[in-house]
This record gives sequence, structure tokens and C-alpha cells, in this order.
Amino acid sequence: MASSLKALLVEDTAVDRMVLSFMLRKFHCEVILAKNGKEDVDMFLEGNKFDIVVCDKDMPIMTGPEAIKKIRAMGATDVKIVGVSADDNAMEAFMSAGADDFVPKPMRLEVLGPMIQEVINMKNN
Repeated sequence: MASSLKALLVEDTAVDRMVLSFMLRKFHCEVILAKNGKEDVDMFLEGNKFDIVVCDKDMPIMTGPEAIKKIRAMGATDVKIVGVSADDNAMEAFMSAGADDFVPKPMRLEVLGPMIQEVINMKNN
């Protein structure tokens, strides 16, 4: 049995948190929740390690791209970061901040699934 991934889900909307948690758990991820970019950064500052971070764009206190920039600057380069947003220009914002991938909202398992699987495969090799 493959070891489960540790996933950090950064999302301020309760419904999206539920949907995304469900998708991550389908792939046996252990899901830790953060409600904004600052909580996301704090998790890394506290020394937590994650295999994958799924991060919303527009959140109170600190946006997803701002948080990703800070996390990458801390040297967290081996964690896969996936940005999610309904914004048309969000992909650009995430990629220039250092995200590895982008998934438009509404989220679909067919899109997120292969990204999670890729992390599982890398971890098992």
C-alpha cells in the first residue's frame, strides 16, 4: 500500500473546502486545512512538510500567489503547489509566483486527479 500524501488545502470558501477535501481524500491524502495565505505560510514557518499544496487565489489577509512566493522563498521547492481559481488571469499570477500547476474552478477530479497521482508516483519512486 502506498504511503498517503500529506496535503495542505488553502481555501477560504467552505463549499470549495469540502469539495477539494473530498477529492484529495479519494487519493488517500491526509488533508490539513488553512483558510488563507497567511495560515498557509505559517504552516511552513512552523516546519510542517507537505507533499502537495492546493491553494485558492483570492483569500482574506493574504492571497494564494503571495503565499506561494513566500513559501518558495523559504526554500520549499520540493512540494507540488497547485493553484485554483475561477479568475481568467489567475494561472499567470500563480505560475509567476512559483506554482507548479493550475486548476480552474469549478474543480474537476479528472483535472486534479492526475496531478495528485503524479505526486504519489514521484513519492513511491
